[in-house]
Amino acid sequence: MKANRTSLWNKAALLATVALFAASGCGKKTPPPPPAAMAPSAPTMLPPTASITADPLSIDLGQSVVLNWRSANAASVSIDGIGEVPVNGTQTVSPSSSTNFHLVAKNDGGTTEANVRVTVRVPEVPSAPADTSNAGGSDAEFHAHVQDIFFGYDSYDLSPQSDTSISGAAAYLNAHPSIKILIGGYCDDRGSAEYNITLGENRANAAKTALVAAGVSGDRIRVVSYGKEKQFCTDETESCWQQNRRDQFSIDR
Repeated sequence: MKANRTSLWNKAALLATVALFAASGCGKKTPPPPPAAMAPSAPTMLPPTASITADPLSIDLGQSVVLNWRSANAASVSIDGIGEVPVNGTQTVSPSSSTNFHLVAKNDGGTTEANVRVTVRVPEVPSAPADTSNAGGSDAEFHAHVQDIFFGYDSYDLSPQSDTSISGAAAYLNAHPSIKILIGGYCDDRGSAEYNITLGENRANAAKTALVAAGVSGDRIRVVSYGKEKQFCTDETESCWQQNRRDQFSIDR
């Protein structure tokens, strides 16, 4: 009986020991699994490339030009004035005026633009013939009203006779505002070339000043000095020298 009790006690102790180890094992924490590796990021999309050309670049009104465009990595392509177009292509156009063809290529990575300009030559419409009834464009009529004036020796003062000529010239020029004139100052052959260039310029400016004072716009008058380089008469006489001391008026065309 004692042996049976001992055996039961041993079994109970063994069961308690097994239970204790089992309880210890249940309390042990299982380590977490290692973190999953990070997925690689998607590559960044680059903007498209694009170009556009025109052949020819310059045309006459009514002629045609061929546009040629190319793009790479583009999701959409459009051209101002034409609209959406294939990503690569050609198209014939006939612009009515000089035009800048602006191309826009797009994708998720950005936008790229390209341009080509076509010049259109538009013929000028001939203008109606100008009314010349009051233009006074005839050289003969001009010289009949705008006469040369003459000066004394070594002088650029206007004489009373010159004042009368200036008044008649101003009246004619004011009645014909489209005429521009050239006043050339001349001298006789006495004295140095340098001195006579200055004297001729003073004579031309004296006539211009008088015309402006009489109402002729100064921007219609151009002056030049010929000094003694261009002689109207080559005789060494007073009457010849007098012919060379003058202001000559002409239409400045």
